[in-house]
This record gives sequence, structure tokens and C-alpha cells, in this order.
Amino acid sequence: MEVYTNFEGNNIVFGLVGELDEHSAAFVRRKMDEKLQEENFENAVLDLSRLSFMDSTGIGVVIGRYKLLCKQNKRLFVRDPSPTVDKIFRMSGLYEIIARA
Repeated sequence: MEVYTNFEGNNIVFGLVGELDEHSAAFVRRKMDEKLQEENFENAVLDLSRLSFMDSTGIGVVIGRYKLLCKQNKRLFVRDPSPTVDKIFRMSGLYEIIARA
């Protein structure tokens, strides 16, 4: 699993590469939380174009970051989910709380 970070204007963008599952969840959570605490940004975007799989643990990571950002009065957006991840977002109802960028 790889997590990269860049900025687009005032937004922090997290790119996730690989599989977000029980084996990689703690790593992803730690990497994202470090940047969310360190950096000055307006909103966060998850670029999921290179995420090939996500299980329920991965859903928990996404929801946890969503809740953390809500406490900071910031929003989380999702961008370019792979077809598999898009299906997971639709089936789980994540699009009800996290908008597409």
C-alpha cells in the first residue's frame, strides 16, 4: 500500500495505491492523520483512481477520516474511484456522506 500527498490550491489530496484492507488500514490511518494534523488546508480529497480494493476495514478508515475532518469544520471528497471501489462506495452508502470532487 502506498499513500502519497500533494496540494491542489488550498486542498490536501491523498492518493491511495493498492488495497485498503485490514493489513494496510493502520498504515493508511497513521499516514493520513499525520498530514491532517501537520498541514494547513481547507478540505481533503481522496484520489482513489489507483485503489484496487477496499474492504470493511477500509470503509472504517474513510469514515474515521471523515469524522475527524468534520470536527475541524472541513470536508472530505472522493475523486476518481476505480470501478471496484466505486461499487463499494455505492453499496455501502458512503456517497451519502462523502461527495465526489
